[in-house]
Amino acid sequence: MPPKPWDILFTEHRERLRIFGLRVDRAVSPRTGKAHDFYVLESGSWVNVIPITPAQEVVLIRQYRHGTREVTLEIPGGIVEPGDSPQEAARRELQEETGYEADEMVDLGFVHPNPAFLDNRCYTFIAKDARSAGAQTLDEKEDIEVLLKPLAEIPGLIREGAITHSLVVAAFYRLFMDHVPPPR
Repeated sequence: MPPKPWDILFTEHRERLRIFGLRVDRAVSPRTGKAHDFYVLESGSWVNVIPITPAQEVVLIRQYRHGTREVTLEIPGGIVEPGDSPQEAARRELQEETGYEADEMVDLGFVHPNPAFLDNRCYTFIAKDARSAGAQTLDEKEDIEVLLKPLAEIPGLIREGAITHSLVVAAFYRLFMDHVPPPR
């Protein structure tokens, strides 16, 4: 029998931090009839941008991530601010983190980062014909290195573990499955 939605008995909003809020849902299992508490992180949606230059290079970023305490290789991205569309956020994050701009942003859709305990979406865009348009405009909590890699090298970077951020891997999956055949 396919799973059914659970009935929510009540929701309690607990702490609100800068980028997350904590919500507790008391819900009843349709299978067992028992109630359980579920902890959900509420967050605004996120965006990822795959900037591809006219020379078929991907504009990548390298930055320190506090969750893993490691420097990671990623694509530009960030939160969709209130009042912004995902595309507006993608354009802003591309410029702020890399100094690049693009005339055409192609929407590749969204994924749920982790629907077990997150309520948001992560949208992915291709920034076609991305070009350097000035300096980065980093905030005081960002230290980002910009580098270019040929698009053809991306699958190898994922395979060898140089790119490990799951949302970045998902973004490239969308790119290669729906828009650009993966390089062989």
